[in-house]
Amino acid sequence: MNQQALLRKVKKMQEEMMAAQQEIEATIFYAAAGGVVDVEVKGTKELVKVTIDESFEIESSEDLLMLGEMVVAACNQAYKEIEKTTKEKMGPYSDMLSGFGGLF
Repeated sequence: MNQQALLRKVKKMQEEMMAAQQEIEATIFYAAAGGVVDVEVKGTKELVKVTIDESFEIESSEDLLMLGEMVVAACNQAYKEIEKTTKEKMGPYSDMLSGFGGLF
C-alpha cells in the first residue's frame, strides 16, 4: 500500500473513531438500584439526573445511608455500561492501531 492510500485509510479511521466517540458522549445511559433509585448519566460520565421513588421513606439514619449506597450503586452500574459500550465501539480501532506497530 502506498503512503497516500495509507494516509487516506488512517484519516477515514480517525473520522470514524471521532464519530463513534461523539455518539458515545451524546448517549444517555440509565441505571437503577434497589427499585428505588434511577440515574441518568451522559456518555461523558456526567451525572444528569437522580430519581428517587416517592414511596421510599427515611425512618432512620440507616435508611439514609442505604439511599446513599443505592445512588452510588446505580451510578457505578451506569459507568460500567459506558465503559462496556466504549470498549465495544472503540475496540476495533484500538486493534487496528496496534497493527501499525505503535506508530500512532
